Amino acid sequence: MDLSIVISVFNEEDSLEELISGIHRELTPTGLGYEIIMIDDGSTDHSWKIIKEMALIERRIRGISFRRNYGKSAAIYCGFDAAEGEVVITMDADLQDDPAEIPALYELITKEDYDLVSGWKKKRYDSKLTKNLPSKIYNATARFVTGIKLHDMNCGLKAYKKEVVKNIEVYGEMHRYIPYLAKNAGFTKIGEKVVKHRARKYGKSKFGLSRFVNGYLDLLSLWFLSAFGKKPMHFFGLAGTLTFIAGAIISIWLIIAKMIAQSNGLKFRQVTEQPLFYLALVALLIGTQLFLTGFVAELISRNSTERNSYQIKDTSL
Repeated sequence: MDLSIVISVFNEEDSLEELISGIHRELTPTGLGYEIIMIDDGSTDHSWKIIKEMALIERRIRGISFRRNYGKSAAIYCGFDAAEGEVVITMDADLQDDPAEIPALYELITKEDYDLVSGWKKKRYDSKLTKNLPSKIYNATARFVTGIKLHDMNCGLKAYKKEVVKNIEVYGEMHRYIPYLAKNAGFTKIGEKVVKHRARKYGKSKFGLSRFVNGYLDLLSLWFLSAFGKKPMHFFGLAGTLTFIAGAIISIWLIIAKMIAQSNGLKFRQVTEQPLFYLALVALLIGTQLFLTGFVAELISRNSTERNSYQIKDTSL
């Protein structure tokens, strides 16, 4: 199998037949062996019925249906698990991703040996205020945090080597950061291709403020886990030590200042009457708690079944 196309579907009954027709039209002349895996993410319309009908007619279409809406990451995870092609392409079902881009993405993986190629919708037909501006802010932050120079990390149209999708785990809402997951797994040849973005033809966008906020929180979580997931004491221990030292320095300074004033017969306040004393006390307590948190996290990490899980590229045994 040359190519697997993974499509997450949620209430897209109006666009499915047109999308599949477009994929067939673009791929049939190439002579590639391909499959289309459609994951119905708990749709409440007739999406699953249409997928089943198309799968009965066309053997290259495979369908998976969730009992309820689990989210795009769950759909992509199941699609990756089912994919058999040497190259895997993800795209959305809303017709905003152009199937005409698929052959070029396939060639970038097979001929230029990229591990992953992400689409860049340079010219968009979305609302500039509610979607384009938040997207620019989000992508700028993602580039800074991840170190991956992509203009549109959240673009649904991406191409991957089979070994990439089989060695990463997409969970929660982490489909936005698949390039970062791939990088952390050792797949560092990540490219970008300008792709055509089409205006939404049916339905309405599912993007909202909650997705924008959750995207930032997920990015911070992913960064923290990749940086300190196997060595949590490096974070909590350092933070706890610095906080404890700050509290100790303030306490010592207050005591010394009191002793100097007392020895010189100057007016002074008791240490416990000064606001800085309570700030120092809080810092000492928080520092101790952070340090203990680091110890507990280390114990959990050492007992994890994934503590010695490593990505092996090749062997000569």
